[in-house]
Amino acid sequence: MEQVKLYDTTLRDGMQGEGMSLSSAEKVRVVRALDKLGVQMIEAGFPSSNPKEEELFGALAGVELEHSVVCGFGMTRRRGVAAADDPALLTLVDSFAPVVTLVGKTWALHLEKVTKVSREENLAMIAESVGFCRERGKRVVYDAEHFFDSYREDPGYALSCLEAAIDAGAENVTLCDTNGASLPNQVAAATEVAVNRFGARVEVGIHAHDDAGCGVANSLAAVEAGARLVQGTVNGYGERCGNANLTTILPALQLKMGFAVVPAENLETLTETVHFVDELCNLPPDPNAPYVGRNAFAHKGGMHVAGVEADARTFEHIDPAAVGNERAILPSELSGKATIRDRAAAVGLKMDDATASRAIEVLKEREHHGFHYEAAPASFELLLRQEAGVYKPLFELESYRVVTQRRAGGEVETEATVKLKVDGERYVEIAEGNGPVSALDHALRKAITSRHPHLSEIELTNYKVRILDQDRGTDAVTRVLLDSADGEREWGTTGVSGNVIEASWQALVDSLEYAFQ
Repeated sequence: MEQVKLYDTTLRDGMQGEGMSLSSAEKVRVVRALDKLGVQMIEAGFPSSNPKEEELFGALAGVELEHSVVCGFGMTRRRGVAAADDPALLTLVDSFAPVVTLVGKTWALHLEKVTKVSREENLAMIAESVGFCRERGKRVVYDAEHFFDSYREDPGYALSCLEAAIDAGAENVTLCDTNGASLPNQVAAATEVAVNRFGARVEVGIHAHDDAGCGVANSLAAVEAGARLVQGTVNGYGERCGNANLTTILPALQLKMGFAVVPAENLETLTETVHFVDELCNLPPDPNAPYVGRNAFAHKGGMHVAGVEADARTFEHIDPAAVGNERAILPSELSGKATIRDRAAAVGLKMDDATASRAIEVLKEREHHGFHYEAAPASFELLLRQEAGVYKPLFELESYRVVTQRRAGGEVETEATVKLKVDGERYVEIAEGNGPVSALDHALRKAITSRHPHLSEIELTNYKVRILDQDRGTDAVTRVLLDSADGEREWGTTGVSGNVIEASWQALVDSLEYAFQ
């Protein structure tokens, strides 16, 4: 299998996205995670741009990596300054990074409007900067900024910029679609020309952005045309619409196109790795992300679930385990018996066809009334247990009452009273809370934890209310979704009622009963 290398620029280009920020210590953790995944080159950023980057390069100097090499990033020398006298280049070559990536201008528009240099001077800036870094013992990747924009206007000059870098000793020239304006056919055509002209002398790479929604497609098209290094970011982080998404590109290259990129066992950690980076960046993982999203292998329609049950290839383009993901069967009003059997088997329940058919009818009826079991798998498991005849109620409710009053001065107080039987013994408990759900939760816990103390460890982690029929105003039916956790696992439950307190009570009881089963 022919090799294609990955070049990750999450720590530089990715951090240019809105709201993105990582400490130097967090960036080191990202480098370790990418190394474990098998990414060959990791761009750490500008070693001279700010104190955080200086701290990062100092920290990375002592980090041992198994698969990856750290790259420093910089620009070609400034106008009118010799490469050996350019402070940024000096800092770059003095860094520990064995590889430096230099970005240089390619497009006449930028020469006229930004750097204000002639075409000849720009070629000299490229060649002298690359040559200086090579003289100082660095391997050089040259990023031809706006290559495709330049190629469309003046192919000859765009290629001459690459040639200047190659003649000066660059080991790789990467073609950059900096504005993300190109389409796959344009990228493929220009890349093929560059590979045919320079491929025998140097490796050609691709650096794409997603402004036209083609970042991944452009990267794959460039590889088809002969590029053998792909730059991008984890999850497509980056300025504007983001960079090409390496999270999608990696499995596409390896599983679809037959290239050797990372060891197969490393690819199986892809989902874990990208979710870890999401967590460090304080971002929720995209549930619809290809390959690694929660919904990437989720099946809801009855025919789809039946097909997957017969042969997963009918509705799954790869084995989810190949990228560390897993199949999800989502219960809904669209479900068939295959969904019921799958979910029942997952929790150790056996269901014959008659029981499965009855469970489907109950599911559809409840979904019709507003329940949403896809988002509340714990409530759905309880439904299955009830239909299978193995459900054991946690308690027998006699009544509950919630009183909220506001005193003079604006103080609001809420008190709940629950009356119930646990294992045949009657309990009456009163508790206060900062709202009706909190008060009910406290009172219910007081009543049942004396008999089932482990339930005291459960925490309510999220509470959401949705109005289902807005045209009825305050008389509308509401759906409550409740998330709970016990330190080892998390689960979701739901309740539906015209009374928001009753809907909350249903979700709350399901949460405790799920933990009790």
